[in-house]
Amino acid sequence: MSPRFAVGETVVVAEHQSAGHVRTPHYIKGKRGTIERICGAFRRPEELAYGRWEGTAVPLYRVRFDQREVWPDYAGAADDTLDLELYEPWLEADR
Repeated sequence: MSPRFAVGETVVVAEHQSAGHVRTPHYIKGKRGTIERICGAFRRPEELAYGRWEGTAVPLYRVRFDQREVWPDYAGAADDTLDLELYEPWLEADR
């Protein structure tokens, strides 16, 4: 599977409701970030956690967020960032 997003592209983390093992932190859902790099393609950890080994690999991205986007009352430097690795099904195009 080829990556849907490119380095430098702005994305929004989907607000999917998901039970069980979820690798995407709740606090980052709905936040806007920028693709910093494409890390490769891997099987989804949500499936692997339950012993389901079938399925295709999906792209994994490192996404950079401004700290103030994540935490509106953040008191640190204005250019502080947070990088998270997120799988493509959790990302949406920024419209």
